[in-house]
Amino acid sequence: MRPEKPTIVEDVKLRLNNSPFVIVVEYGGMNVNHFAELRNRLAGAGATLTVIKNTFLRRSIKDAGLPDLDAHLVGQTAFVVGEKDICAAAKILKTFAAEFEKPTIRVAILDNAILETAEVIALADLPPKEVLQAQLLGLLLSPATKLVRTLNEPGASLARVLAAMAEKAPAASAPEVVKSAAVAAVEEPATSAVEVAAEAPVVEAAAAAEAAPTETPAA
Repeated sequence: MRPEKPTIVEDVKLRLNNSPFVIVVEYGGMNVNHFAELRNRLAGAGATLTVIKNTFLRRSIKDAGLPDLDAHLVGQTAFVVGEKDICAAAKILKTFAAEFEKPTIRVAILDNAILETAEVIALADLPPKEVLQAQLLGLLLSPATKLVRTLNEPGASLARVLAAMAEKAPAASAPEVVKSAAVAAVEEPATSAVEVAAEAPVVEAAAAAEAAPTETPAA
């Protein structure tokens, strides 16, 4: 073993362990300008591209405790790691390959699982991690907000019904008012306090009319 190999392997192993993903690409046909442009684009997504011998990368992956990628480590190999999510890096690699026909995505590791080429390209079509998190949060909060509003509304409606009826009813009949309002709130939860308050004078007027004695007109 050459003296520099342990140092290279250890450095790559640390980089692999500190990244949430690793993408292995084949860079055959790329020139210096291609590498410079691709590295600049990846830097904007918090990712880096490193050219490495297959023997070094194979040993580094093993020492990092990652899945075996030996079958994919052939030819001219480079790997991409980053500080953020894999989607942004995959999108840059896909776009760059569409422009220059290189590099070729071979395989990736995400959450200790191996991703084939098609799966990495599929990730490239997804929104960035921050956007996905915001969309998921919106989906989770929307039903919850509606649920809380729905749960709170019957209680608030009942309180308004009780207040309106209590103002119109005699003090002695307060228990009956509470009971009637509770029944009304259960049977017709959509009834509002305004409707109940508006009906109360009509009911009282009808009751007063029934209780009043009938007078015979004078001859």
